[in-house]
Amino acid sequence: MAGKNQYVVRNGDGWGVRGEGNTRLTASCDTQREAIELGREIARNQGSELRIQGQDARFREAWSYGHDPFPPKG
Repeated sequence: MAGKNQYVVRNGDGWGVRGEGNTRLTASCDTQREAIELGREIARNQGSELRIQGQDARFREAWSYGHDPFPPKG
C-alpha cells in the first residue's frame, strides 16, 4: 500500500514538507531545495508522490515514486 503523498509548501519565510491530509508540517526547512530533498526522500520511502509548490502558491511539479502502470488504464 502506498503512503501519504508529500507536499513541499511555503511556511512563512521558509519552506516545509507536509503529508497529505495533515494539518501540521512533517518538517520545516530554510530553503525550498532542502524541503524538496527531504520530501523526495520521504516519498521514495513511502512509495508515494511529491508535489512542489512554487513561489506563486501554485503547484508547479509532481514526482511519483509509487506504482504507475504503463500504459495507464482507460
